[in-house]
Amino acid sequence: MENFDDLFTTPSTPQEDKAAWAARKQQEREDLYAQIDEAVSTMAGDGPLFQTYLDVQARFDRYSVVNAVLIANQMPEATRLADFDSWKASGAYVQRGESGISILEPGREYRRDDGSVGVSYNIKKVFDISQTNAQRPAPKVSPDDRQLLKALLHDPPCKVEVRDEVPGGRNVAYIPDEANRAILVRRGLDAHTIFRGLAQELARAYLDKNEKACVNPDFVAYSAAYLLCRRSGVPVDSFSFQRMPEVYRGMDPQALRKELGAIREAAGEVTVTMNRFFEVQRSQKARSGGAR
Repeated sequence: MENFDDLFTTPSTPQEDKAAWAARKQQEREDLYAQIDEAVSTMAGDGPLFQTYLDVQARFDRYSVVNAVLIANQMPEATRLADFDSWKASGAYVQRGESGISILEPGREYRRDDGSVGVSYNIKKVFDISQTNAQRPAPKVSPDDRQLLKALLHDPPCKVEVRDEVPGGRNVAYIPDEANRAILVRRGLDAHTIFRGLAQELARAYLDKNEKACVNPDFVAYSAAYLLCRRSGVPVDSFSFQRMPEVYRGMDPQALRKELGAIREAAGEVTVTMNRFFEVQRSQKARSGGAR
């Protein structure tokens, strides 16, 4: 008589196969972490490479530092990323032969030996829009200069004042005086000069307000201003990263990632307030349009 027991049981994977799979995945993660450390260490002494990373972080502002580093290291020209299934769900398909970009995705939480909670990370493959048959979106239209400056000035961490003269002959300066903390802007500047200077000093003010420790606050604020200009369509030709801070050379990769995190967070604080301003503008425009 024929035996039908196999219909009700699922063949189990041999234990050694599971162990081999787990070991392979662990090695892949370790290789990716090593790639991150090497890329960050190289950036510390390579200004153009560091600027490339900033360009990637500017485009992918919601991505973590490590994932922006990975994207910059694998496909710095990427503009829009999604995994295979997400592209398929949107009606687009990844072209044959394309290799995915490896990034890290948070997985399950786990408890360390000391009782603290950690998060495991899994490797995720994503593809840029250039690797698919998806139609490229139309270029984003930036707000005009006045709207950009209004957004930048929306809900600042300290008062901003216009002066005929600014200490040190500067265009814009953050004064960290506890009793009279302020950002001073020299009267009569053009819009782009105001934006670049104000973005940098706002970043300094947020670092101060949040008591964010970093090795080189001036460079962190300068880099954050570059991110904000990139995101806002403001020219960045006045920025230069040819000479990286000497203090970064030979620094531990983990410490360098903290500096990159400080740059991302400072720019992120300003981006959030700017986005709130634009959201209010959109809501007001929608209400006024609906009242007609």
